[in-house]
Amino acid sequence: MISTTINAVDFEEWYSGWKGEQVAAGHILFAPSDRLLTTEYAKKVINGQIIASKKVVLAAKRHLKDLEKQGTKHFPWVFIEDTGHKPIRFIEKFCKPSQGDFDQLVFQPWQHFCIGSLFGWVHKDTGIRRFREGLIFIGRKNGKTTMISGVSNYAVSQDGESGARVYLLSNAKDQAKLLFDESKAMVEASPTLRKNFVALRDSIKYNKTKSKIEARASDSKKLDGLNTHLGVFDEIHEFKDYKLINVIKKSRGARKQPLILYITTAGYQLDGPLINYYEQAADVLEGANEDERTFYFMAELDSDEEFDRPDLWIKANPSMGVSLHLPTLREDWEKDKRTPAERSDFITKQFNIFVDNADESFLDFATLKKNDKERDPEDFRHIPCIGGFDLSDSEDFTSACLEFPIIETGEVFVLSHTWVPIKKVTLDNEKLPFREYEEMGLLTIVHEEYIRKELVYEWFVEQSKKYIIELITYDPAKAFGLVESLNNYGFKTEVVRQGHLTLGPAVDDVKERFIDGNVIFNNNRLFRWYVNNVKMVEDRNRNKLPSKIGRYRKIDGFAAFLNAHTEVMKKLLVAQPSGNVEFISISNLLGR
Repeated sequence: MISTTINAVDFEEWYSGWKGEQVAAGHILFAPSDRLLTTEYAKKVINGQIIASKKVVLAAKRHLKDLEKQGTKHFPWVFIEDTGHKPIRFIEKFCKPSQGDFDQLVFQPWQHFCIGSLFGWVHKDTGIRRFREGLIFIGRKNGKTTMISGVSNYAVSQDGESGARVYLLSNAKDQAKLLFDESKAMVEASPTLRKNFVALRDSIKYNKTKSKIEARASDSKKLDGLNTHLGVFDEIHEFKDYKLINVIKKSRGARKQPLILYITTAGYQLDGPLINYYEQAADVLEGANEDERTFYFMAELDSDEEFDRPDLWIKANPSMGVSLHLPTLREDWEKDKRTPAERSDFITKQFNIFVDNADESFLDFATLKKNDKERDPEDFRHIPCIGGFDLSDSEDFTSACLEFPIIETGEVFVLSHTWVPIKKVTLDNEKLPFREYEEMGLLTIVHEEYIRKELVYEWFVEQSKKYIIELITYDPAKAFGLVESLNNYGFKTEVVRQGHLTLGPAVDDVKERFIDGNVIFNNNRLFRWYVNNVKMVEDRNRNKLPSKIGRYRKIDGFAAFLNAHTEVMKKLLVAQPSGNVEFISISNLLGR
C-alpha cells in the first residue's frame, strides 16, 4: 500500500503475468492511482488473473451480478465508479504516511475494490450509500491501519455530512488511542490537512462542518450521547460481547448514510461477535441469506493444505510484495511452525484462519464448523434417546441434554438446555448474550439465587412427553435428590463415573464424530460455546480428561452431552471389515 513512487505502468500491463512466481520473486506491484479499479479488480479475480480466496471470489461475483441487476424493478442500487473513487483520490493526494521513509500513499487494487464498493454503490433515486456496514477480514500487515486513517479523514471532511462524528473503536482504550494517534499523525504529516484540520489531544476537528474524529473503546467510561456518521472497529476478534457494537449501531439513527466498518484479522476469541459476523458473511456470499446493505471482503487461506503453498499466501495477504515480503514470511513460517504456540499465531495472523491457542484444545474452529447441519426435532419423536445432565454448583450454570443416535449415518442429534441464575446474568462475567439466548430457547434465566434441581426434573418430564428417553446419565456429585425424583417418576438412570476409564473412550468417540461432521446441534450457539471452551488436561496418571479453558469459560453443556454419549456410542453403527454392517454394543465387543 505504501511506496516512495507511483508506478505509471498501464493497468493491463501491470496485471499481465500476475502469478505466484512474481510474488515469490519479490516483485513490488503498485496500482496506478488514476485508474478506476473496483470493477476491474472483480473481473480479474473471477477470471483467475488475481489469486484470491473463495470468499473474495464470491464477493467479486456478487459485485458483477449486482451490476447486471441495475435498473431492474426490485434492485434500487446503482454503482457509480467515480463516486467510489473519490475517497481514494482524496487519500492518495492529501494523506501522507506518518511512519517510514515514504512520501506517497498508493492504494492497491483490493483496496480500490473495498473502498470503491463501500462508497460507490448508492440508491438510484436519493444517492444515499447502499452499504451501512462492511467487514474487511484480512491478514496482518496488509495496510489496514493506514486505510482506516485515510478513510476517517475523508469521512469527517468530504462526505457531505455536517457535524459528522467519526469514531475509531477498539476493545480497549489503549488500542483505540493507537488508531486515533495514527490518524492524528497523518494529519500532522500533510501540509494541506494541517491547514484544514485541528489536531488536539483527544479529537481531530474539521471546523468547516463542525465535525470531528474521536477514539472510543469498550472500557471507556462514557459511551452515551454518541452520534455516529462513521464508526471503524479495529480487530473485533478481541471482542467478547456486543456492548460497544450495540452502542454504535444505536447511535447512527440521526444520520442519512452512516457507515460502520469492521476491519480485522482472525483471532482466538471463537465465541465473540467476529465469529457471528464471519458466518453471516459466508451465508450472504454463498447465497444462503440476503443482505444488500452489508459489504464483505474475506481474505483468507481456504484450507490447511495451502499452509505450505507460499504462492497462495496472497489469498490472505493481498498486499503481498508491497507491505509484506514473501521471502521473509517463508522464513518465519519455517521457523514458527515447529513451535505449537508460534505456529498457531502465524496461522491466525498471517493465514487469517481462526485457531484456538489454548494448550491441548479439544477442537479447532474448522472442525467445529463442519458440524453445521440442522434437523427438525420433530423428526426424532420416535427415536430412542439418552439423557444427560451436569448440575455443577447450584449458583452457577446447570445443563441437561438429550442425545439421539442416528444409526443409519453414524450421526448424533443433540438437544441441549441450560439454567442460569439471575445473579450470573447481572455479573456478566461470561460476556454471553443471556437475554438473546433465552429468547431463542437455549437457556432459562432463573430469578432466584440458585438453580433448584426441580427445574431439571421438570425439563426431563416435559421432554418425555415428546421423546422416548431410554436412560438418563449423570455425574453422581450433588445429584442424589434429583436422581431419586427421576427414578420415582419412572425414568431409568445410570451413574457416569468421572474418570478416564469411563470418559476417555467417550471423549475419543465424540472427537472423531466432530471431525467427521457428524454432531448435529442445530447451530445452538450456547452449546457450541461450551464445546469451544473444552481443553484436554492430564490427570495424575497422565490420562487426558476434559476441562475448561478458564474460570469463565463454562463446559457444563458439554459435560452433560459427554455423560449421555458414554451410552449413545454403544448404540452406534460399527462397520465390519467384510463390508457388512452390524449394530453391536461395547458390551458385545468385550464379551460381556
